[in-house]
Amino acid sequence: MTYDFHSLYSHGFLRLGAAVPQVVTADPVTNLAETLKLVRQADARRAALVVFPELGLSAYAIDDLLMQDALLDAVEAAVGELVEASRTLFPVIIVGAPLRHRGRLYNCAVAIQGGRVLGVVPKVYLPNYREFYERRHFTSGAGVRGGDIRLAGQTAPFGVDQIFRCVGSAPFTFHIEICEDIWVPIPPSSAAALAGAEVLVNLSASNIVIGKAELRKLLCASQSARTFSAYIYTAAGPGESTTDLAWDGQNGIFECGDLLAESERFAGDLVTYADIDLDRIRQDRMRSNTFGDNAANEALSVTAFRWIDFQLDAPAEMVALDRVIERFPFVPSDPARLREDCYEAYNIQVEGLAKRLKASRASKAIIGVSGGLDSTHALIVAARAMDKLGLPRSNVLAYTLPGFATSDATKSNAWALMKAIGASAEEIDIRPAARRMLEDIGHPFAQGEPVYDITFENVQAGLRTDYLFRLANRHGGMVVGTGDLSELALGWCTYGVGDQMSHYNVNSGVSKTLIQHLIRFVARSGDVDEATSKILLAVLDTEISPELVPADASGAIQSTESLVGPYNLHDFTLHYVARYGFRPSKIAFMALHAWGDAARGVWPKDVEGEARKAYGLADIRHWMGVFLKRFFETSQFKRSAVPNGPKISSAGALSPRGDWRAPSDSVARVWLDDLEAKVPKA
Repeated sequence: MTYDFHSLYSHGFLRLGAAVPQVVTADPVTNLAETLKLVRQADARRAALVVFPELGLSAYAIDDLLMQDALLDAVEAAVGELVEASRTLFPVIIVGAPLRHRGRLYNCAVAIQGGRVLGVVPKVYLPNYREFYERRHFTSGAGVRGGDIRLAGQTAPFGVDQIFRCVGSAPFTFHIEICEDIWVPIPPSSAAALAGAEVLVNLSASNIVIGKAELRKLLCASQSARTFSAYIYTAAGPGESTTDLAWDGQNGIFECGDLLAESERFAGDLVTYADIDLDRIRQDRMRSNTFGDNAANEALSVTAFRWIDFQLDAPAEMVALDRVIERFPFVPSDPARLREDCYEAYNIQVEGLAKRLKASRASKAIIGVSGGLDSTHALIVAARAMDKLGLPRSNVLAYTLPGFATSDATKSNAWALMKAIGASAEEIDIRPAARRMLEDIGHPFAQGEPVYDITFENVQAGLRTDYLFRLANRHGGMVVGTGDLSELALGWCTYGVGDQMSHYNVNSGVSKTLIQHLIRFVARSGDVDEATSKILLAVLDTEISPELVPADASGAIQSTESLVGPYNLHDFTLHYVARYGFRPSKIAFMALHAWGDAARGVWPKDVEGEARKAYGLADIRHWMGVFLKRFFETSQFKRSAVPNGPKISSAGALSPRGDWRAPSDSVARVWLDDLEAKVPKA
């Protein structure tokens, strides 16, 4: 396979198709034609796997017609024609068919690819209750292992012990079960997933009654979540007999519990597509040691499978990704989900700080307030923690500590917020102490030279933290940290004597891109009054800046993002590096899909106007290089000594006591090499 950066098949993605044909009852010839039509559509879309409903070649609801030789002969002939047609088609095709084998009739799924019957899987659990009478016609496949069947002029594997494995340049594995198999307490696909099947396939003919669609969706989502798999489900739809039942043609494609795609119900003649992320599945399984433990405990079931190999190579042409990728992995674009996430994050922070204050027998929270995003939110959390503990908000001892570059706007915001929140507010001008220290160490600034180097910056950052710790000693309180997850990832914090250190850091698990939404959430939640809400919203308009270097001659202030890069991109990279361990080239591919066009996709609420930015591949590549160097090579020693703080999101935190343990002296070579070799410069 020729590597094409812009193709989904180069980055561990796989396109699946769930088909709902317009069937005709007991007419395999017409049903074959409909199947081939939809398969050719899937072939044009370059889907690697396309799945059809249970008994789709005959139709499901045909009762005793299933026992008619003429019908069964026609089904077998249709399978033969489908096998022949598959020689020139890309996808693996999975169809449902009633098949005779050794004097019995089985409800089967037939896997076909490249002119070959890969295998035939019989249904295990045959419902014989309510409206179903499958045991009247079929034999269960339970216990059928290691056999073979003669079909379409070939001898093919037959049994429930099959996992299909692609050994071509689009490697993936899949397992097949049929309808009722997922409704039982331990579906066959559970053992198959433990054995290594990544895509779980379900051909269904489940009829529809009120409320059943949601239950089917829950079953599929749950199975994909528990097994760290992709689950593809498609049910019988239009054309089935409605003598006593009705059919909605529900289908869906799930990945690790997430619904990626589903079609409109009560509509046939369609294929629903989703591009699944095999790397995500593999990473989740590898990281979850209990998944491996479960496989070991179920060793007899896991080792009972046959592996059926087949050759499927990724398309030579570029196949563009068709998948929703959130621009902000820490900030969902769905308003309801964002509200819920903010509610949980805010209360996690409050609960964490309240518990630490109580456990430490400290009744005072000491916090430095700059008027920027991070300290603003930390102050809100501290005030709410006092409410939770039944203590006055005046027990939050808030200080603004202006330095050489503190602007009137941020100081004004800091004062307004401290007063509005009900904290005890004071100001300590650190400039005299900073001048004295710079003079003592012989820094050129003390002699009037405009030298604004790292020493100049860290003298101020260190003094602020030093004051806060001594104030905590004096008042018997705790220093509340304000630095966020994104700064910690980049090492954008002053080690030991600066903002890297505190007694408890409420923001340590919160990304920079989430902070602003948390502030908006609190402003609108009713936890603060209208005046405070207005101040909070005003803070959101503040440029992200450490305010350690005076403005230049043009009046431009020190901008964090102009120095280390846009947090939009850094948070994107951080999520996929820390949560999934993806290679840089894959993250860059996903970032281009998410950020390449500002008009594409849905933005989170309140991200509007100029905030809706786009980034080209050159920008993504450049700033990812900055992130990788800082994250893997220069900043780990700061993360190895972080104070306590609550984990907020499933993407993890960077505490060495939690989700991230790494050596402080590693190098970034392998990540930078991948970026250099596999990501085009433009």
